[in-house]
Amino acid sequence: MKAVDLRERSVEDLSALKASMLKDLFSYRMKNYTDQLEDTSLLNKTRRDIARVETILREREAAKGAKP
Repeated sequence: MKAVDLRERSVEDLSALKASMLKDLFSYRMKNYTDQLEDTSLLNKTRRDIARVETILREREAAKGAKP
């Protein structure tokens, strides 16, 4: 996912997306451990997408706190 697309979403959507991606990451890890995961690059891609979502959430939180 691109950060531009993520910035258009609401905080609630981003939180739900993050939870979904964390479940997917857990699933990918289990499949990788049992040698059932064909595309191991999904692990790194998912981790980076989660980091993008967390970064945007933190930016919005900081912007909300900075306003008087």
